[in-house]
Amino acid sequence: MLLLDHAEKVAEKIRISGGGRCNFTNRDTAPANFVSANPHFCRSALARYTPADFIALLARHRIGWHEKHKGQLFCDESSEAVIEMLLRECDLGSVTRWQPCAVQAVRHAGGVFELDTERGPVRAARLVVASGGLSIPKIGATDFGYRLARQFGHAIVETRPALVPLTFDPVTWSPYASLSGASLEVRIGTGEPRSRTEFVEDLLFTHRGLSGPAVLQISSFWRAGMPIRIDLAPGQNLETRLAAAKRHSQRQLGNELAEIIPKRLADAWLADTPDQATRPMPQQRDRDLASLAERLHGWELKPQGSEGYRKAEVTAGGIDTRELSSQTLESKRLPGLHFIGEVVDVTGWLGGYNFQWAWASAAACARALAAAR
Repeated sequence: MLLLDHAEKVAEKIRISGGGRCNFTNRDTAPANFVSANPHFCRSALARYTPADFIALLARHRIGWHEKHKGQLFCDESSEAVIEMLLRECDLGSVTRWQPCAVQAVRHAGGVFELDTERGPVRAARLVVASGGLSIPKIGATDFGYRLARQFGHAIVETRPALVPLTFDPVTWSPYASLSGASLEVRIGTGEPRSRTEFVEDLLFTHRGLSGPAVLQISSFWRAGMPIRIDLAPGQNLETRLAAAKRHSQRQLGNELAEIIPKRLADAWLADTPDQATRPMPQQRDRDLASLAERLHGWELKPQGSEGYRKAEVTAGGIDTRELSSQTLESKRLPGLHFIGEVVDVTGWLGGYNFQWAWASAAACARALAAAR
């Protein structure tokens, strides 16, 4: 087995993930946590290599881990522990690694793949492409995998940045640009009401738009021109709460609202109605409070775009899975050619799901290689 990697450093995406502690999987991984034009494709690989399998691998290498939010698992120490574990597994499997070593051309003739590389020619009966997507080009991401797939006749589901902050027109965003750094838990959704995808997560304001787990999650489902809808007080009945405050509180509306959402956001929200903001609660009109509650529960915005691949954690879209075997990740067009990981049109939610897809798809492919030998 020969591993070719054009990057200077091994596994840089693992190294920077999870704030340097590698969110290596999610305990609750299921097919429903993935986005694909062919949503059932990931079922087989995920069922045959589960989070428990990767946890067992960590245990064999004595790597400690802990659970954070919603099933997300992280290393106790550095991401380097996972990288070193994977390199040791390569050594145990007698894998030869050429790095850095760029692949300059690939051909297929007589049932054999012929590769021109910086270290010389390579011939192999099977070729596995695990080149990742377009996300984070500064650590080496390229379109190599997509170009190679097209070369051999594969279709590509249109790619786009995913798990990425969303941006807004500067004029539209000017009332909120000063809120950079403010955060709160929200319910966020996009799509038509009957099929809307929603998450309850933390939202973070930035100078250019919105970020935080809530926006990263919804970005995988958002398309240009679509609005997003944000409930700034999920799980609360604001109309009832504000009506009760009118009966029992003497505070100004601005101060009352600052008990529900961050004060800076409350001030920005009421900036266009200063008289209402400073009016004591008993003097507020019922219809104004009801309208305020409705807007806070249903803030609708239309992003202009995203921060792009430079800030995206992953790439959505990719090699059309209808042209791959779900059991082996092998091309249906060219026997012996396999595609695994992010380069395939399978994109996980935020929280360790994409690493689990990487491990599971690699394991499915490895079983096929072993059986072929």
